[in-house]
Amino acid sequence: MSPGNIDIVGLVAVAGFFGVALVAVLGGLVIAAIKTLKGGSSKKTRAVEAEEAKLMQQIHAGLARMEQRVEALETLLLESGRNTAGRAPK
Repeated sequence: MSPGNIDIVGLVAVAGFFGVALVAVLGGLVIAAIKTLKGGSSKKTRAVEAEEAKLMQQIHAGLARMEQRVEALETLLLESGRNTAGRAPK
């Protein structure tokens, strides 16, 4: 090999190294941008979503119990109204 060929080989090697590094960095930036746009799925985000889901389930269960209580009160009021309507006034 002549000294001129070594310079070209070195230049190609350095350019190839920086080319690969550039592709890796740009790929990482694209992936980060996509995750950011999608909302990401970090541990913190998943923990917050899990907590919100748990709170929604608790609220739903509480509202279901309240609905049962209201129905029971309506039944009691209707039965009470029927009993007083059937009685003769004093």
